[in-house]
Amino acid sequence: MADKKADLAGPGISTYPEVEKILPSDYRSLLDRKETQKAITALRRYIEDGLCKELNIFRVEVPLIVDKDSGVNDYLDRDGSRTPIDFPCGLGLEKRIEAQVVQAATKWKRMALKQFDCKPGEGVLTDMRAVRKDYFLDHDHSSYVDQWDWEKAITADQRNLDYLKTTVRAIWKVLKGAETMILREYPKLKDPRYPELPEELTFLHAEEILDMYPDLPRKQRETRVISEKHAAIFIIGIGWVLKDGYPHEMRAADYDDWVTPTVSSSGKPMNGLNGDILVWNPVTKRRHELTSMGVRVTKETLKQQLEITGQMDFLKLPYHQAILNDQIPLSIGGGIGQSRTLMLLLRKAHLGEISVTIWPKALKEICAKKNIHVLQ
Repeated sequence: MADKKADLAGPGISTYPEVEKILPSDYRSLLDRKETQKAITALRRYIEDGLCKELNIFRVEVPLIVDKDSGVNDYLDRDGSRTPIDFPCGLGLEKRIEAQVVQAATKWKRMALKQFDCKPGEGVLTDMRAVRKDYFLDHDHSSYVDQWDWEKAITADQRNLDYLKTTVRAIWKVLKGAETMILREYPKLKDPRYPELPEELTFLHAEEILDMYPDLPRKQRETRVISEKHAAIFIIGIGWVLKDGYPHEMRAADYDDWVTPTVSSSGKPMNGLNGDILVWNPVTKRRHELTSMGVRVTKETLKQQLEITGQMDFLKLPYHQAILNDQIPLSIGGGIGQSRTLMLLLRKAHLGEISVTIWPKALKEICAKKNIHVLQ
């Protein structure tokens, strides 16, 4: 049996010889660099406008740095393996501000719902930029992260799977519409090797995928289900410990709700009101995650999840206190990877063809040999 524990703490490959094996050897970009940049602009406008319309949200400014003591920075998982960049700022202050570079705006957005006076059914969209220094840098993971981070205020009776699925379908409608638009504007992107996204997503609980492939770790389970059964899926219930003794993947304990009991479409008792959209990428021939999202924790599920993860000390932080004291709205939210989504829609083999950031010399040399030209 493959090592399931080693597969929990996130994505990435692990070695550059392995990256060289998985990158396509017959690749050529369907758009040149100038066309690619113009297409990126068109897609960003379409997707931002579409999300605002379909989710009833509006665009707001978002921080790149936050106060370390606020508790609003995202630790991405619950094992402490990915830490933010810390630095003091404020020249001339007797005690300088201890700042952190954002890893994701997950918690800040929920606080922002109150700041922008969002009522249930209203929400915010951000053009979030972040730094995640602890990623292994490969074809679809970068230390520079750009996301459409969004958050929407909801009522207590909307904290259920039906509402989650309705929201996921609205997002999928926008992404599918973006693909249709860009294929119309750039016909050369139509290539028989790269089938279009399906009209509908398939919803599967993490426990159901485990039932299909009980001996495989989660990345291999995901790969098998999207390559063999469904080209686009939403995996529900990521973070709860499944019947094999492992969660599908580690999830932080203080934003998505992964403990609330639910029932699967087949009638089985399950847990979790969160999940990920994954698709099959026909260019890289690999699993491709587009978004993580979910109904957010209540004060009860926050305490339950922090107790499970041994992080009860977080409760003293301002963000967590705001949840405990009902000072911020109940909400649903998520982050859609911008470069990751554009890479898929523009039939690219590497994130570096979409966004400008730093890559190790070994990776750039591998890409050059495979006709993949990353931006510098």
